[in-house]
Amino acid sequence: MDFSRLVEFYERLESTTKRLEMREILVELFREADPEEAGLISYMTLGTLHPPYIGIELGMAEKLALRAVRMVTDVDEDRLDREVKAKGDIGTAVETLLAEKKSGQTTLLGGRLTVQNVYAILERITKVTGEGAVDVKVKLLAGILAHASPKEARYILRLVTGKMRLGVADQSILDALSVLYGVEKSVIERAYNITSDIGLVVKVAKSAGIEGLSSIRMAVGRAVKPMLAERLSDSREILEKLGGRGLAEYKYDGERMQIHKDGERILIFSRRQENITSQYPDVQGSCRERIICKSCILECEAVAVDRETGQMLPFQELMHRRRKYDVEKAAKHYPVGLFFFDALMIDGEELIDRSLSYRRKKLSEVLEQNEHFTLTRALEVTDPDTLENFLLHAIEDGCEGLIVKDLSEKSIYRAGARGWLWIKYKRSYVSKLVDTLDLTVIGAFYGTGKRAGRYGTLLMAAYDQATDTFKSICKVGTGFKDEDLERITEMLKPYVVPKRPPRVDSEMEPDVWIQPSFVLEIIGDEITLSPIHTAARGLLQRNAGLAIRFPRFTGKYRLDKSPEDSTTVEEVVEMYRSQLKRVEEGRGEAT
Repeated sequence: MDFSRLVEFYERLESTTKRLEMREILVELFREADPEEAGLISYMTLGTLHPPYIGIELGMAEKLALRAVRMVTDVDEDRLDREVKAKGDIGTAVETLLAEKKSGQTTLLGGRLTVQNVYAILERITKVTGEGAVDVKVKLLAGILAHASPKEARYILRLVTGKMRLGVADQSILDALSVLYGVEKSVIERAYNITSDIGLVVKVAKSAGIEGLSSIRMAVGRAVKPMLAERLSDSREILEKLGGRGLAEYKYDGERMQIHKDGERILIFSRRQENITSQYPDVQGSCRERIICKSCILECEAVAVDRETGQMLPFQELMHRRRKYDVEKAAKHYPVGLFFFDALMIDGEELIDRSLSYRRKKLSEVLEQNEHFTLTRALEVTDPDTLENFLLHAIEDGCEGLIVKDLSEKSIYRAGARGWLWIKYKRSYVSKLVDTLDLTVIGAFYGTGKRAGRYGTLLMAAYDQATDTFKSICKVGTGFKDEDLERITEMLKPYVVPKRPPRVDSEMEPDVWIQPSFVLEIIGDEITLSPIHTAARGLLQRNAGLAIRFPRFTGKYRLDKSPEDSTTVEEVVEMYRSQLKRVEEGRGEAT
C-alpha cells in the first residue's frame, strides 16, 4: 500500500469524532491492506512500531524532528517555532511549510513512499545508538521527509514525536476486526489479551482468519494482559457474589509485575506490558535463584521494603526505582519484596483456563520461598466476620486491603478482563468515600495567583468499557504540592490537543484538552449525582451522571496503570450504590 493511501485513511479518521464512523473507516483500511502491511499499519495507527513489551520507543524529541525539517525546507528556526506554536501541532505546521517549499510538486526527490519502506526507515531510527546517533537519526528522518508529500510529512512527524491524534485505541482496531470478520469481539480479544501484540493479531487475522487467531498461544517473552478485579466494600455482599466462599489475599501497596523466565533469562513486565527489566536487577537475580522451573510466566506484587526493619513501605517509595540511571544504587536504597499470587504458564503448560486452586498449587511448587520472596498471604473465608477480621490484619500489616477471589472450578484467569471472579475489598477510615479511585486526566485549567504559569486544576475521567471512552467525573485542584503542579504541567505538555479527543466524553470545557494518558489516584468525600459530569449519565437518573464531591489528589501517580486501567464507570456505579446502602443502614440503626 502506498503511504499516501494510508494518509487518506488517517485524514478521514482525524476528521470525525463519531465512533461508528471511525470503526467503518478502520474496517475499510484493514480490508484493503495485505497481511504483512496490515500488522504494521495497526502499530503505526496507535503511534508506535512495536508492542509495548518490546521496550523500543519511537518518540523523537520535537527539537530533533525540527532539525530534520530545517534540512529539507531551509526554513529558519524562528519561523519554524512560530508555525508550530501557531498551529499547536508539529505535523500541521510542517505540512504548511512543505507545501510552500514544494510549490505543487508531489515530492522534492520524486518516487513514492510505501507503508513498508516508511516503517523500515522509522524502525532504523529507533535502533541507531552510539556516538553520533542523534545526527544519524536526524538525517534518516530528513531523508524520508524529502520524499514525502506535505500530507505524508504531517503524519510522519506526528508518528515520530508520538502525537498521532487520530483518536484510535487498540479496542478500536479490535472492534473493526470483529466487524470485518463477522465474529464476536471476544474471539479476537482473547488472542490480543494473551499476546499484547495488536500487529500480530491483525496479521494472523488477515493471513489465517479467525481459525488462525484461535491457534495463538501464550509465549514466554510476550506480555499477557493482566486480569482485573471489581470492587465492593461490604464483606457479606462479596461472599454472596462468590457463592459463599472465597480466597482472601493481601492487596499489597506495590507494583504489579509479570515475571517471565526462560532458563537463565528473566524478563519483567509492568501491568501496562512495559518492559521494566532493566530497572530491577535485584528482582532478576532473585527470580533466577528462587524460581525452580525451566520456563514460566508468573505474577507478583513488588513492594518496597525498609532496609533496617524489613517492614513494607508505601507505593510512592517504590517509584524511586522507576529510573534509567543509578539503577544499582536505587536497588540498594529501595530493596523490594516479591509476593506471588498467580501462575499463567509453567514449563509450557498453559494454566489460565485452570482453577485458581490448581494455579496456586502449581505456583507454590516452583518457588523457593523466604520472607520477602513468597506467596501472597491468603486465607479461605466463608463468613463475613472472618473476612472483616482478615481485612483488619491486612491494613495493620501495611496493605491497602484484600483481593477476594472465586475458588470454584470456574475461577479461570481472564486475561485483560475485569469481572466478579476477583473483588477488591478496601476500606478508608478517614473519608466518607470508602475507596480511592484511579482516574485519567482529560483536561486542565490554568492556575492563578501562586499557581500562575502552571495547571492548577485537572479534569478527571473514569473509563467506560462499554463505549471505550473516558467520561468526566470531577475537577480536582486540591492535594497538590507545588512540586506536583510543576511535574504534572511538564508531564502533560506533550499530550495537549487543540480539541476534545474522540474518546473523551465531557460537557465541561477545560482550558486545554489532554489526550488520555496519565492516571492519578483521587479520594473524595462521597459520590453524588451531577447534572454536569457524564460518568454513568442516565443510568441512575435521567439527565444526571455521577461526580466525586470534594475530590483531592492523594499524592499517588499511577504510572503503572494505563488509562484503560482507570476505575470504570461500572465500578463507580457500584460504589455509589454501596454508599446509598450504608446510608440507609445508618438510618435504620438510628431509628
